[in-house]
Amino acid sequence: MSEPLASRGSVPGRSLGRREFLQTTGILTGVLAAGSPFALLAPSRAWAVDLTSLTSSEGETLIAATRTIAPHDKLEDAAYAIVIRAIDAAAAKDEALHKQLKEGVASLGAGFAKASEDARVAALKRVESSAFFQNLRVQTLLVLYSTPMAYAHFGYEGEAFSKGGYVFRGFNDLRWLPEVPLADSGPVPAES
Repeated sequence: MSEPLASRGSVPGRSLGRREFLQTTGILTGVLAAGSPFALLAPSRAWAVDLTSLTSSEGETLIAATRTIAPHDKLEDAAYAIVIRAIDAAAAKDEALHKQLKEGVASLGAGFAKASEDARVAALKRVESSAFFQNLRVQTLLVLYSTPMAYAHFGYEGEAFSKGGYVFRGFNDLRWLPEVPLADSGPVPAES
């Protein structure tokens, strides 16, 4: 098969040879923890994200970078993989972004995904002013915190307008804060 193959989601006019296609596509996989809120939402505990423009190792590096940018110890990698899927989809349509991601991942180093958190923070600080980091940071914040997985993790129930508003749906329900004794709640108004 000597004809170039067009990859799924490729840039119009950009074709890949068979070997290049096999080298530039990847997959991210993982397993959800049994007791996590995601395990209740997902149809199965195993997850996979198909990458169309990034390799598996680049995807793993980007997951480690997004987890370092927005660290939540108990948030599953599946939530961060959704960010990488969005970035990968954008890179498949934009050659400049694809090149920026490739160069940015290379600048972080080959062992970035397996490095300690302190080493990852130091590596990200070195590239903090780059367009790669700024784009990755913005996409992490936009995509990660707008997913149902993050909503479930943080206890956000979604918008309330369609359900009658917040007044009758737990407006004053502050289970996530400790109870404050009345004596410590501030000055008591003087009675007149």
